[in-house]
Amino acid sequence: MYTELFYRIALNKTEGVGKAFAKQILIASGSAQNVFEFPESWKRKLRNRKHAELSITLTDKVKYLVERELQLMEHHHVSLCHYLDPSYPKRLKRCNDAPVSFYYKGSGEFNPARILAVVGTRNATSYGIKGLTKILNELKESNISTVSGLAYGIDTVAHEESLNLGMPTLAVLGNGLHTIYPASNKSLSDRILESGGTLVSEFDFDTGPDRMNFPARNRIIAGMADAVLVAESAIKGGSIITAHIANSYNRDIFAIPGSIFDDMHAGCHDLIRRNIAAIATSGKDILEMMNWDMASSPQSVQTQLFPELSEEEAFVYRFVETGKKSIDEISEHCAEFSPSKLAGILLTMELKGVLFALPGKSYSTSI
Repeated sequence: MYTELFYRIALNKTEGVGKAFAKQILIASGSAQNVFEFPESWKRKLRNRKHAELSITLTDKVKYLVERELQLMEHHHVSLCHYLDPSYPKRLKRCNDAPVSFYYKGSGEFNPARILAVVGTRNATSYGIKGLTKILNELKESNISTVSGLAYGIDTVAHEESLNLGMPTLAVLGNGLHTIYPASNKSLSDRILESGGTLVSEFDFDTGPDRMNFPARNRIIAGMADAVLVAESAIKGGSIITAHIANSYNRDIFAIPGSIFDDMHAGCHDLIRRNIAAIATSGKDILEMMNWDMASSPQSVQTQLFPELSEEEAFVYRFVETGKKSIDEISEHCAEFSPSKLAGILLTMELKGVLFALPGKSYSTSI
């Protein structure tokens, strides 16, 4: 009998099973093991003629690949975070293209109260470095974790400065966890792990840092965060792609402005001009727009009925308590809340265990 972990990796390595379909059958089955051992159950629940004839089996090739992956995981002290795990990143789980699972090394803390993604050019200028350093220093007392991509330039500065300031940081790689790319950041990755941070990769161990991997990596960076800060970027680049992905996820985007005579800031200016990003000249700009400025915000009055919830959270709870509600229904009911504020309220309630995210972008007060 194989373990649940074995079946989870096997499902990832089974040809013809995409991310969206894998999530459907996992939810219908309740476990990866049930997907393989009791296929009639999920086929009956999905009631799809196309799926009725689909065979998901443990072939010899899949078994070999899984056993090899498990050996590498054990050797490199790597774990797997799966879509069905309670520890799976709640923010990322709301994204339609969230991975079914990913590998990680380190603490595996994916659901802190506040996460800011930091992205930017690999050819960072002294201005870009100073601007990012200034903003992170102004955020260091606000219980914020950072996430970036461990690349040259702005990513490296984001991780290093977070470590220097005692801010938890998480790195998402565009290659397997068997190696660090770029190699010059090996010591930085060690520091991240030593500080209690985490390294994450969606890719198998033998996957190299192919340029085609980085857009997929970028969507995870965007999906894990509450907001994205573009510190410095030309008109095109991976950080601009990440900003647009984050915008499609309804995340808040911030951009540090620069000189109109320097093309290295043209990407940030374009995001601001298109109203995709808000200008960030200080940490205060981010704190205020994200409603993270606890020092200047009045404390919420606790309700008598729900002493563990704020008035805003109790307002949402009473609405969802009447029956499962879609995110659109909740948004309409809570029209006075901005999208970013409502997202923060929903996440806080999930972390408190009083609200549960369900498939199809809906919520319930019970599973």
